[in-house]
Amino acid sequence: MFAVGDAVRGFFLVFGLVFGVVALSLVHPSPAGAASKTFPQFLKQVRAEAMSKGISRQTAEAALPDSLRPIPRVLELDKKQPEKTRTFDQYVQSIVSQVRVDQGRSNFSRNSSVLNSVAETYGVEPQVIVALWGIETNYGKNTGGFEIIPALATLAWDGRREAFFKDELFKALKIVDEGHIHIHDMKGSWAGAMGQSQFMPSSFLRFAQDYNNDGRRDIWNTTSDVFASAANYLSQSGWKKGQPWGREVKLPQGFDRKLIGLEQHRSLQFWHDLGIRSSSGKGVPFEGAYYASIVQPGGEGTVAYMVYDNYKVIMKWNKSTYFATAVGLLSDRVHNGKPDTLIR
Repeated sequence: MFAVGDAVRGFFLVFGLVFGVVALSLVHPSPAGAASKTFPQFLKQVRAEAMSKGISRQTAEAALPDSLRPIPRVLELDKKQPEKTRTFDQYVQSIVSQVRVDQGRSNFSRNSSVLNSVAETYGVEPQVIVALWGIETNYGKNTGGFEIIPALATLAWDGRREAFFKDELFKALKIVDEGHIHIHDMKGSWAGAMGQSQFMPSSFLRFAQDYNNDGRRDIWNTTSDVFASAANYLSQSGWKKGQPWGREVKLPQGFDRKLIGLEQHRSLQFWHDLGIRSSSGKGVPFEGAYYASIVQPGGEGTVAYMVYDNYKVIMKWNKSTYFATAVGLLSDRVHNGKPDTLIR
């Protein structure tokens, strides 16, 4: 017969198993978008895959130890839906503040020798390099405090963009394996952008430079490498030396808004004939045989800009008209040395 004691023992056995599974899931929970693998299982798989791609066992095991844990703050930030809380005017006033302009000029002067050398080597104007540096990390002061490999491992395990972040993770391991940076010194943003130029590992491997020839491409601590890496990125992306990024313009009454946007790439003569003028009301200069587009980052009724091919190059760095315009404006302010009204 089935005794009462057997029933009681069976109940506690089932209860114990269920409780153990729940407890384990609390220690290493699988996020909603991930596969059923626990984080330790994921790490084991990634270590093996990394070594199959040529990463040394020493690096794989040191960077992805069994003791590694997912970072809750990274998951929280990844799941936050971005909200557009600032207008373009507010964004520019913040990003291209007079304080940042003044600091940009000071940093330009302090680093003029290496900046000019880098500019000559890569064919990219030094003020543009300084502007990117200033906007990305406030001239190297705000580079992010997350360890890149644990952050990327967390994001890859999460599963929302597993293939992308796993690939970046393998590339980060390669950077460590090549000796460019120590595992725990490889820091940056929660999403994997690293150092003073905020390169993702894939961008690092493609564009980062060892400008001081010390055997390491150091975008964390060596400013010459930071400058050269940013310049190389722009150069390899199609930067045209001597061509401006763009300028503020006035649109004529009744301007056809279908002509606004980067896909409308027309000759300067075309825009001139439509009545587009510089912000001072004069005709737009015919700077060579340029073609240009009209953008209005803030939307209808706000300031408009005529932008050239170099503007599109900046957008390869960051696909935002807010960002690209701010880089252009800051580079102008740093270069001309004169305080200016940012939004008229």
